[in-house]
Parts: sequence; structure tokens; C-alpha cells
Amino acid sequence: MTIGTDFFDAVTLPAPRVDEAWARRVAHESFGVDAVAHRLGSNQDANFLLRTPAGHPMAVLKVSNPAFGAAEVSDQDAAADRIAAACPRLRVAQVLRADDGAVRRATVETPDGPAVARLIRFLDGGTLFGKGYLDPRSVARLGEVAGQVDLALAGLAGDGPDRVLQWDPRYADRAVAALGSSLPPARRAEIESAAAYAWDLLTPLVPDLPVQVVHLDLTDDNTVLGADGLVDGVIDFSDLTRTWTISELAIAISSILHHPGAEPADVLPAVRAYHSLRPLSDAEIAAIWPLVVLRGAVLVASGCHQVAVDGDNAYAETRLVREWRIADQALSVPPGVMTALIRDALGSSAGGVSVPDGVLLGLPDAVVLDLSPQSSLLDDGAWENADIAQTLAADRLAAGHRAVVTKFGEARLAGSRALVQESPASVATGIDLWTAGSEELTAPWDCEVSSTGSGIVLRANDIELAVPGVDARAEGAVVAGTVVATTVPRGRTRITAGHRAGSVPEGVAPKYAPGWLATLADPAPLLGLPATGSVTDSVLARRERALAEVQEHYYREPPRIERGWRHFLVTEDGRPLLDMINNVAVAGHSHPRIARTAERQLRLLNTNSRFNYEAIAEFGARLADLAPDPLDTVFLVNSGSEAADLAIRLALVATGRSDVVAMSEAYHGWTYASDAVSTSVADNPNALDSRPDWVHTVPAPNPYRGRHRGADAHRYGPEAAAIIDELAASGRPPAGFIGESYYGNAGGMPLPEGYLAAVYSAVRRHGGLAIADEIQVGYGRLGHWFWGFEQQEVVPDIIAVAKAVGNGVPVAAVITSRAVAAKYRDGGYFFSSTGGSPLSSRVGLCVLDIIRDEGLQGNARDVGGHLKARLEELAQRHEIIGAVHGSGLYLGVELVRDRSTLEPAASETAAICDRMLDLGVVIQPTSDRMNVLKVKPPLCLDRSAADFFADTLDRVLSEGW
Repeated sequence: MTIGTDFFDAVTLPAPRVDEAWARRVAHESFGVDAVAHRLGSNQDANFLLRTPAGHPMAVLKVSNPAFGAAEVSDQDAAADRIAAACPRLRVAQVLRADDGAVRRATVETPDGPAVARLIRFLDGGTLFGKGYLDPRSVARLGEVAGQVDLALAGLAGDGPDRVLQWDPRYADRAVAALGSSLPPARRAEIESAAAYAWDLLTPLVPDLPVQVVHLDLTDDNTVLGADGLVDGVIDFSDLTRTWTISELAIAISSILHHPGAEPADVLPAVRAYHSLRPLSDAEIAAIWPLVVLRGAVLVASGCHQVAVDGDNAYAETRLVREWRIADQALSVPPGVMTALIRDALGSSAGGVSVPDGVLLGLPDAVVLDLSPQSSLLDDGAWENADIAQTLAADRLAAGHRAVVTKFGEARLAGSRALVQESPASVATGIDLWTAGSEELTAPWDCEVSSTGSGIVLRANDIELAVPGVDARAEGAVVAGTVVATTVPRGRTRITAGHRAGSVPEGVAPKYAPGWLATLADPAPLLGLPATGSVTDSVLARRERALAEVQEHYYREPPRIERGWRHFLVTEDGRPLLDMINNVAVAGHSHPRIARTAERQLRLLNTNSRFNYEAIAEFGARLADLAPDPLDTVFLVNSGSEAADLAIRLALVATGRSDVVAMSEAYHGWTYASDAVSTSVADNPNALDSRPDWVHTVPAPNPYRGRHRGADAHRYGPEAAAIIDELAASGRPPAGFIGESYYGNAGGMPLPEGYLAAVYSAVRRHGGLAIADEIQVGYGRLGHWFWGFEQQEVVPDIIAVAKAVGNGVPVAAVITSRAVAAKYRDGGYFFSSTGGSPLSSRVGLCVLDIIRDEGLQGNARDVGGHLKARLEELAQRHEIIGAVHGSGLYLGVELVRDRSTLEPAASETAAICDRMLDLGVVIQPTSDRMNVLKVKPPLCLDRSAADFFADTLDRVLSEGW
């Protein structure tokens, strides 16, 4: 029974026509508050933030629409109190009370009649509405709060919520009918049709939908953010209503859809979070997306109507743009698909559609094309050809095969586009068929046949079989076995089976695949072929079961990478990602020359390096030729850690000393010696406490945020030299100094001018050796220099180099003088089983050939210079970019919360990396403060990829993370 407002009695509910001067007078006269009033937005009420004369928030003066009675308002306040009591961790906009406990509520006169006014607690922090892009944690938190509020309000009595509002989904059909005339003529039929279809889906569910009092407007507008950026507050109870409980969640997730980058699948974290608190029934799950569609329809119908009747309501006009986006997103995926997707997300998937047995065309010997990311058919970048599937099929037909087919439900890499921010529609919803000659298709069951102009659709009960690309041979009702169409020789035929198969896209994005595939069936059995099996075991779960926990991986929820090509990494679901961090693959992933070299050498010989073979001699000589005099002798090992360790051992043995000097905030490896001189707390939080006493550090020569900045950075060198002098004077002259010759771990920044000259001179003055860690920056990455130490115009005594040396094959090198190398005999002998093996040596030679032949050092200089200029331009528009460091394709984008204090934006950097991954870019943080985006892609990166990275970063910094 309706007690309160009935929207349909008036249909029009313009907000009270009151201004800030009126609000200030009411605050004084009714509540004894002297304040400055500032209007807040509202569709149908009038809200004002009251501030002290000094500008501090005091309360919100809320003036309800005159159509809302005192009982309704009183119950809204009771609901707020109930939630506050049940959810102590939630901040709630409760009505304020006087010292005697009386609520601060009064009936006041407005130009539109008497209205209830009250003072409401002001919650600071801003609303979720203003956050821009919503990450999964923010979305999940909104769902969690919706669940908490519904649990708190369950059982709430009172007559006030028994009202009829246009926002109540129970009356959505009436609201669209009453307000639809205000919709733009070009969109009206679409919105009304979608609403009618959603209502038809909802109607049979109604008897099984629980009913209770709900907030009804628990949206991004009415949820407030806490200090951690997540929702912790609830405001505005003016739509409190008794209705279907599931309405709360549907309305909440609808509000997500207007945010930048948001689409239907992005609401799933909220649904999961809600379900974890208040488990959803089967009927409620089925009702969610029809309710979202209805919400979108009501929003735009009501918004257009409100603008028409309340022309001065700028708030409503501004909102309408976002409401159209909500409606468009709600309609972008069929309700049945979204319902299946939600079921899958909640672990209650119903599986796919069952199609009766029958034969469309018997092709048990058809060639099945593998178009997945791991298919050998797509090697050497063949997947970039948009017509690769057609080409592969034609080749096989030309070879004499009768037919070629593809796989249903396969995540295809074939034809996927790189450098796009949207996930490709890579999952096949049907199969493709090519036949050498014309083949007859027969009805697999009794069915109705319709010609579509481009093919046929067969219908039997609720199953459709869509077959475009054939010549129709029948129409109307046919019996099983009737010839219904013939294939076009060497032409492509598409076969899709399931509910409404005729309107299914050929491919869908992986995030939607569980929803779409649940409405479809594999057509392969209709061709006499086995159905495609499904794999459910998680590679990540297997990895975590088998490997040590400390052997970490990128990202909390890492994509599964199964292919690389040039500067791209390809996920298992066929999405090419731009790789901006892989300095290991210096020549690019899966380089054909390296692959051929490795294959050939493995067919010849691969053994340990104590045997005599040409490759090791040639590779060693090539490396020695690349080093400056007098560095002419090479050790070959497997990794950067081993190279750094061996370099330190050489210094210790050659000098007969036991102390080593290292730079702070540096990383050199994980072996005993290389870890001992690694002082980065990002890589080892205990690095400073666990450092042995033979390791001595000099301050990080950081010219951006260190003790000496800008022009004063030249002081670092002399101060480090003084520390070395003091160490020697204390009786502990160092065996050597080890440092990155370009400050990589700190964020890709150059060392101050003259720094290494001063430090090398000091260590040599006391008989020590200078070790250049070139593991990250060597091999031309800096563009202008092949070795990082060339930028400092110095020559070290020992070079340690790795990563780029083998392009992913484990090989590293230490280069020194013959005299230093000979000293190693004093400490024993050296042997590395696979360091310099025939395979690693041949690959190492091939990498050097590619760097030379393809001009990769010059490319690093040119493309890196262009990219740095793009990033510096972004810094002029985005305050969070404090500096852009680096040279060539070794750059660092340092993110700060304040350019004056340089407070590191560490959490923001991590979130930005996650958002960049969503948009197709692999990037990670570095530095001890983890606030620098490390930019060190393969050196084959081209200008278009550099622009894509800069454009994507610009989008993230503009929309949010």
C-alpha cells in the first residue's frame, strides 16, 4: 500500500526554487546557525553546504522536495541512523541533533510550498563520482558498501518508504512510458524497445525477488571517499524506498558505467563483493542486468524530462550527458550475455547451449587451423596479417585438402591489431569453413530455414544455426537431411550455433567470452568433428604451487604471456601488449635471425665451455673489440648476478683486499657478493641492515631528489672520493668501487658530470679497481653511447654486462685487462658450464650482428629522443610528473604528489601501471621509492609505438587510475 509520494500523480518534480541567500536565512532562523551557504547539485531537492565565515564546512542544509511528506523524511533519517549503528566503519550522513537530542529538522516555506528542511552531517573526502576512472578495488568497494547497507536496512519498518518513485525499478515501465516523450526522436524507439525487452525478462522473476527498504540511490554520487581513496561514507537518503532488494546493487553498478573507460564487464568486482556479504539468489542474479538496462532507460527519460520542465537546472543538464553514457553501456551487451557473465563471475556458470545431434556437412578429415597465440603458423609476425586465416586456408586447399575449419571458442591471435587500447575481439563465437569445391549443407534436424541474403539461418525450438557465406537452396519448414545451401568454393563460410546466433559477433573480447559462449554451442559436431575442449586449470595457480613464493611475478593479477614479437608481448587470449620494460630482449622478442641461429646450433653442438669450439673464441674476441683499451680479456657467465659477482671477486683477488665501495640505492644481483653490494631497499627491504661490514656505501648521487640537486649535483663526486680516502686512511683501502655507470635502479638518470672520474680516480689512487655495472645500460641502449661509462668519459678496469647480451638466452660477460684476469689464478680457477656454451656464444654473436645491421643503437637515440620529448610535454600538462630522466631508450618518468616537496607518488605509480596494462602497455615502477616508471623497451621500438605509449600515459593521467 502506498503511503508516501506517488510520482505519477504529478510526473514533474522540479527542485525547490530557493537560492543561497534564502538558505542562509533559513539556517539562521530555523536552526540558529550563522553560515555561508553554497548550492550543491540535486535533481529534485535543494542542497546547500553551510560553511563558517572562515570557510570550514559545518553541515549540509537539505530541503526536500515539497512533494515529500514529513513521514518520508523522518524514515530517511531513521534509516541513516540504523546504518550508522550497524556499520561503525561507515560514515553516514545522519541528521544532526541538538544538545537535548532533538533532530535538527523543521518545516519551512518555499516558493513552491512547505518543505522539510534539516541539517545533515557533512562528510568530507569528495564523492566517488569525482574520481574519474574507477579501478577494480574502487568498484568492489562500492559493491561491498551496497551489501552492508542492504544488510543493515533489512527488516526496517515504517510507512515512509512505501512510496512510488520514478527511480524504483518496480515502476520502471511506467516511468519510461510517462517520460519517454521527452527522449530525442532519434533514440526514443531504441530506448523504449530495450526497456520493454528488459521488463519482459524481469517479469517472471518478480515472485522470487526479496523486498525490503533500500537506499535506492547508492551511486557514485552518494558515496564518499575515505583517506585511502575508497568509499567509506554514504549520503542522501531522499530516495529511500521499499522495493526489490537487488535494486540496490543494480543501481549502484549502473553508476559505474559513465566513468572513463568503464564498460559492462567492469562492474563484476562490485557484484562479487556484494555477493560475498549478501549471497544472491538465482532469480536475483538473473534480474541484475535487466534492472541495469531499465535504470539506464529511466535515467535518460527522466533526465530529458527534467531538463525540459526545469530549464534552469544546470545540474540536471550536466548529468544528462553521463546518463546517456550509462544507458549506452547498459545496452551494449545483451542481457542474456551479461547474466551468464555474472553467473560465471560468481562461480555458478550454467555452461553452454546444448544442440541436438545432426549432420550439417560431414567433414571428419577437415584440416583444423590453429590460430591461437602459440600456433607455429603465426611465427615471425605472421599474426599481424589481417588476412592470415584466409591465406592459410587457401594454402591447404591448394595442397589438395577437401576442407579447412577453425576452432570454436578459440582465443585467436591471427589478425589481432597491436597498439590499440581496447582488448581485441579475439575469442571466436563460431567456426570458419573453407571448401575446395561446392559442398551441400543439409538440415541437421527438422527446422525453419530463412534466407538472409548473405546466407541462411536455421531455427529449431530455441536454437539458431546461422550460416552466412553460402548459397541458399531452401526456404521455410524442412525436414532433417534436406539440402538447405551449398558452399562457395574457396570462399569463407561462417557457422554459429546457439540462442539468437544470427546476431552474434564473430569474435568477442576475452572478458566477455564466458557470457557469450554460455549462450552458444560448438558447431564442430555438426561437421563430424570433435568439440573443442576447455582448459580450466590456472597457470598462475600451478606456478605458485610449484615455485618459491619469493620468486615473484609482475602484477597482482598477471596476464599469461605465451608469445613475444619485436616490442610486443602476447597474452594467452590473443592480445598484443606493448612491452616497455623488457631490456633483456634488446633486439626484440622472437627475432627470426636469433631463432634460426639457436636452432642451427642446437642441431650441431651445445656442451660446456671447457671444450674447444669456434663460437666461444669468436664471441670473446668480438666482445673484447667492443671494449676500450686496455680491456681485452673476457669471462663468460650466465647472468648479470654472476657477472657482478665475478667482477667483485676479480677486484678482491687482484688487489688482495676485502673491502668494496658501492653506491646507495643500487641493485647488482642476488648472488652472495652481488647481493652484498646491492643497497636498494626496493629489491631487498633489509638491504641496509644485512649488508656485511666489508661493503661501504657512498650516498646516492641523485641530482633530482638527493642532498645535492640541480647545479649542486657536482658535489657528489668529490664527496664520494673523500669517503674512499677516509676508508683508506682508516687502514681499509678498498679493493674496488662498483656502480652503475648510468643510474638505472634510481630511475634511469645520468650520474652528475664528472662523478665517475672523481670516484674512479680516488679508488685507483689507493690501489683499487673501478667496476662498471653495464648490465642494464650497456649495448647501445643509451643511444648516444654503446657503454654507459662513455657518457662520463671514463674507462673502468672491469665491465660487467648481461641482459641484452643474449636477448633472453642466459649469457653474460665480464671484460677486463689481461693483467687483472691473470690475477684470478691466485684465487683458484674459473669455470662456468654453460657460460659461453656453443649456443650462448652463437646467440651472443647474432645479437651483436643485429644491433649493428639494424641500427638499433641509432634507433634508441632517435626514437628515444622523440619519446623523451613527448614525455616532457606531458610533464607540462600533468603535475604528477616531476621529472623525465634518461637517454635513448633508458628513461624514467618520476611521479610525485608535490613538485616542491617531491613526495613520491608510490601508490599512484602502482595504480598507473595497472591501468596502463588494461590499456595494452606493460610498464613497471622502479627506484627505492617505487615512484618511477622504468622505460626500457626492446631497442627495435618504433616511433608509432613510442607515441602509443605516450598517448596511453596521457589518457591515464587525464582520466585517472
